[in-house]
Amino acid sequence: MAAATEVPDEPGQPPALTALSLAQQSQAMTKEQIITPFDVSGGVDEHGKPIAIDYNKLIDKFGSQRIDGALLERFEKATGHRAHRLLRRGMVFSHRDLTVILDKYEKGVPFFLYTGRGPSSDSMHVGHSIPFEFTKYLQDVFNVPLVIMLTDDEKFFHTAKLTQKECRRFAMQNAMDIIAIGFDMKKTFIFADSEFTESAFAGAFNENVREMGKRTTANQIRHTFGFTDSNNISEFHFPAMQSATSFATSFPFIFGYDTKKVSKIPCLIPCAIDQDPYFRQCRDNAPRLKLPKPAIIHTVFLPSLRGSESKMSASDVDSSIFLSDTDKQIKKKIGQAFSGGQETLEEQREKGGRTNVDVPFQYLTFFLEDDDKLEELRTGYESGKIASGDMKAACTKELQAYVSAFRERRKAVTEKVREEFMRPRQLEFTGMPSEEEQKAARKTKFAALLGSLSLDDIEFLRQEKTNQDS
Repeated sequence: MAAATEVPDEPGQPPALTALSLAQQSQAMTKEQIITPFDVSGGVDEHGKPIAIDYNKLIDKFGSQRIDGALLERFEKATGHRAHRLLRRGMVFSHRDLTVILDKYEKGVPFFLYTGRGPSSDSMHVGHSIPFEFTKYLQDVFNVPLVIMLTDDEKFFHTAKLTQKECRRFAMQNAMDIIAIGFDMKKTFIFADSEFTESAFAGAFNENVREMGKRTTANQIRHTFGFTDSNNISEFHFPAMQSATSFATSFPFIFGYDTKKVSKIPCLIPCAIDQDPYFRQCRDNAPRLKLPKPAIIHTVFLPSLRGSESKMSASDVDSSIFLSDTDKQIKKKIGQAFSGGQETLEEQREKGGRTNVDVPFQYLTFFLEDDDKLEELRTGYESGKIASGDMKAACTKELQAYVSAFRERRKAVTEKVREEFMRPRQLEFTGMPSEEEQKAARKTKFAALLGSLSLDDIEFLRQEKTNQDS
C-alpha cells in the first residue's frame, strides 16, 4: 500500500487524520481488468469509474493475432461464404493459427471443430449462445465434424456450493439448449466429462489426458492460471482434460483407428477470450506429444445488463437474459439495462447518446443481422434523433424474436434426440466441396439472385455490361 501522508494538527482543530495524497488516492482507486476462465471484470480508472473491457490489451497480453480485413477477405474467398456478422463487426476479433486452418481447408486436408461449455445453471443465457451460434456457422461453412465438451467436472471442482449431481443435471439440460442452436446431428458429438470418461469409449481420450498431465508441470499451471496452494488438486489436473479434446486421436470412434493418420488432424476452437489460457498451455505441450497445436478463434463477451465493464453471467440472474425467459421478462430486463443516453429527452435530442456504452445498442450489434439497419440506429442515436426508449424498444423486439425462435427449436429437442447427439459414433467428414459441387452451388446462388431481381434491374445490368464491353 502507498505510504500515508500526515496532516499536521492546527490550534482548535481535532487531532490530525492520516490521509493519502490525491495522487496516492488516485493510484489506490485504479484497478487493472481481470480476464481469466474464472473471473471477468473490466478495470477501474483513477476516479473510481468502471472501464469497459479493453480487447486490444488482451491481444497484447495473450500474444494472439488480430483478425483484420485481409484475413476476413481470405476467409470469404476460401469458403465462398459471406463472413458471419460477428466476424464483420469485430465481435470475433482474435485468433491463433486460423491461417493454418484455411491453408488446410484449401488443400482439402481434414480438420475438426471443438468447443465447450461449463454448465452452471439449468438454462443458458443469450451470451452463451453467441459462441455456439458462431460455431454452427463454421460447421456449415467448412462442413466438418464438431466435438462439444460439457465440463461438468470443472464446475464441480471450481464451485464450492455445487454438488456433482447438480453439475451433471446442468450438463444434460445445457446439452439440449446447445442442440437447439441447430447443429447437424450427423456431424456433431456432445459429451459430458463425468459420463464419457467412465464409458468404454474413453480409453484413447484418457490416454491423452495422462500423456498431457505427465508433460504439464504444477509451475506451468500456476503461471498460466494464477493458481496457488489454496486451489484443490483437481483444478490443477483439469487442464489436461480440456487439452485432450483438442486431439483427434482421443476419438477413434469418430476419426478412425489409424493413429498415424489421425494424429495429423488438427482442430479449430471457437471460444470466448477468457478460455484462451487453457489452450495456450495445450499449444505449449502438444508438440511434446507429437500432436498438432489447436488453432483458436476468439469472441468478445456479451456485456452484462449493468454495463460493458463485465460479462453476462448465469450466476447473476439480474445481469442476464436467459434462453428460457419470456417476452415479458426480456422487455423488463432490457428496460432496466444500462443506457448511454442523456438524462432527459431534451438533452438526448441536443447531445445524442453514446453507443459505445449503451447496452441495448451493444446487444443489437450481436443479434441484429441487417448491417444497414444497425448503422441507421447508431447514427440516429448518436445524433439525438433516436431516444433511449426507442433504442431499448428495438433491442427488445430483436431479442424477443431471437429467444422465441430458440424456444420453438428447444421444444423439438427430446431426451431421445439428446441421447443420439451424445452417443459415441462415427461422424460425417466431407470437408471442402469438390470443384463440381462449388460450380453447382454458384449456379444455384446465381439463379436465386436472378429470381429476386425485377425486369428493370435485369435491363439495367444488361446495359451496364454492354457499356463496359464497349
